[in-house]
Amino acid sequence: MTQVQTVRGVVPSISLGYTLTHEHLAMDFNHFYKEPPQQLSSFFQQPRITLDNVGYVRQYPYSSRYNISFGDEDSRLAVEKDVELFKRFGGGAIVENSSHSLSRNLGFMYDISVATGVKIVAGTGHYLACMQDAATLAMTVEQLTDMYSKEIISGVDVNSNLNIKCGFIGEVGSGWPLHDFEKKAIKATGEIQEVIGCGVSFHPGPNEEAPFEIIRLYLEAGGKASKCIMSHLDRTILCDDKLLEFAALGTYMQFDHFGTECSYFQINPELDMPSDGQRIVRVLKMVAEGREGQMLMSHDIHVKHQLVAYGGFGYSHILNNILPRLNVRGLSLEQIDQITIENPKNWLQGKF
Repeated sequence: MTQVQTVRGVVPSISLGYTLTHEHLAMDFNHFYKEPPQQLSSFFQQPRITLDNVGYVRQYPYSSRYNISFGDEDSRLAVEKDVELFKRFGGGAIVENSSHSLSRNLGFMYDISVATGVKIVAGTGHYLACMQDAATLAMTVEQLTDMYSKEIISGVDVNSNLNIKCGFIGEVGSGWPLHDFEKKAIKATGEIQEVIGCGVSFHPGPNEEAPFEIIRLYLEAGGKASKCIMSHLDRTILCDDKLLEFAALGTYMQFDHFGTECSYFQINPELDMPSDGQRIVRVLKMVAEGREGQMLMSHDIHVKHQLVAYGGFGYSHILNNILPRLNVRGLSLEQIDQITIENPKNWLQGKF
């Protein structure tokens, strides 16, 4: 029987149910802090998110230190309540994409899974080069492959009583152009995927050529396209013809900013972030082209204001607000199950 490695052990892949393939439960995004517009600075000096400042935080999410501290006690309580809602509305599993340098918290993932009953899958791998220390940047491909394989096969000792095994490699981050370290991490990911057969997930830089370059390096290293997710394509490849060109490479194509309705993308102001309406149109386009077997959807929740407790859309947004719209627009229940249940299961499953 094919299985999936969760933070609480292996489970049959058919037991996952509805799965979110790109989320965070705890991480530190302070590296990406941005100064707010001077005339609005007073709204970001408040120590909490309130009705007085939440509108500004949604517009400039990375200008609030409180908002981007997504792992403190306040956010932990809010995340647990949000995952409970996800379970209540039909959710089965969450793939947690916090890799090295994002303050991955395996113990918290375990605690959330125990408290809510939602299956949590943890990732290994490295995020952007700009967030790594000098010792990590100096690691060789062989050292990286050793680390990734150990965290999947042997696990990570969280404490004296708890060892947690990772279930995939991701998110493996890169900017644009790719840094030498990022190329090493991609190559290491491809080599280990070939040996272990696990799923992998990549974070491309904000350039439409970035996904192509990442996959070229990954495939050359031996990685299997059908076990690979390219994340953030809803903000990276905006032309349908270009996306179909990428689809021909055979990877999973992930639209994972559902719920983000602010067109201003603070990390890359030159880009207009699409709306949910635009994402829905593109999902329908890809399905019409016969690509439903490659599509995945998620939210990439990684800051407080995205949680229900802070006025956000939460982990249940796709379940409650997007899937019904896709059904009304013509997607059958079988096609929706393919995207939200079968594709995640097929990507994650292996002989663990």
